[in-house]
Amino acid sequence: MEGIELISFQIISSVGSARSSYIEAIQLAKQNKIVEARKMIKEGENFFTEGHHAHAQLIQQEASGEPTSFSLILIHAEDQLMSAEAFKIIATEFIDVYEKIK
Repeated sequence: MEGIELISFQIISSVGSARSSYIEAIQLAKQNKIVEARKMIKEGENFFTEGHHAHAQLIQQEASGEPTSFSLILIHAEDQLMSAEAFKIIATEFIDVYEKIK
């Protein structure tokens, strides 16, 4: 596996781990483990950054004139990237709410 497929799988893997961290952060906040929840958000951010760097690599290739061929796997990677970003926002909001409630 090479090229766009490899980069797509890198994105999917990294942002999937990020999303899992964000979901775990919500679960920790529900247990009133706010400090641990915020640590999981940071861990998720690290995973997300890896995926974002892989995504940026595709953007740089296209910007330099190398055409990007679209495939279902690339579209899935893009979807997962956006989904993980949304989960971070939601998880952060949940943690803040749980912190205020407790």
